[in-house]
Amino acid sequence: MPRPLIADRRDRILDSAEALVLDRGFDAMSVAAVAARAGIGKGAVYLEFESKRDILDALLRRATARMQARVSGELGENPPLSDAYRAAVRVLLEDRLMTAAFLDDRGVLGSHVDTVTDGRYRARHEGVVAWLRSLQERGMLLDDVDPEHLALALSSATIGLLSAAKLIGPITPAQLEGAVEALGRMAASVELVPSPPTNGVT
Repeated sequence: MPRPLIADRRDRILDSAEALVLDRGFDAMSVAAVAARAGIGKGAVYLEFESKRDILDALLRRATARMQARVSGELGENPPLSDAYRAAVRVLLEDRLMTAAFLDDRGVLGSHVDTVTDGRYRARHEGVVAWLRSLQERGMLLDDVDPEHLALALSSATIGLLSAAKLIGPITPAQLEGAVEALGRMAASVELVPSPPTNGVT
């Protein structure tokens, strides 16, 4: 008689794996440990994932979707660049796995950092460029701003903010919040504010 399916098995595996990656790092995580933490057999993990690297790939995709959903839920569709940037950085700072992925943190991602050769980071950058270009096409961004250059500047600023505590020492929550606000105001400097409707009045 076949064993009954475990409800939410995939999510249970991913939840367990995320906790272990953040606690021990990817290199120290094992499929057996994931299975034990999830309360399922090791074989059940392999029914969902071929290897622990596949588990981490799924974790990073899930974290990316989670981050995007939070920003969209907060701001709705087509927010101004400055609002979207502020929200994205705040969400990123609150998500340890996404922060590790953004910084290629070897303490968390370990050897996985050296094996990412499929162009996903470039694709992420190009996605930001495409989004900025769409803002420009909708008249929400200055025409003389190069989306490629702006995407690189925003990513570099974000990486610097995430790395700041390691380089210059402890940063208080108030300082971090202030820095996010400052970056948001910098992003606002390249926005176009749509003119309000005149209702026929000139």
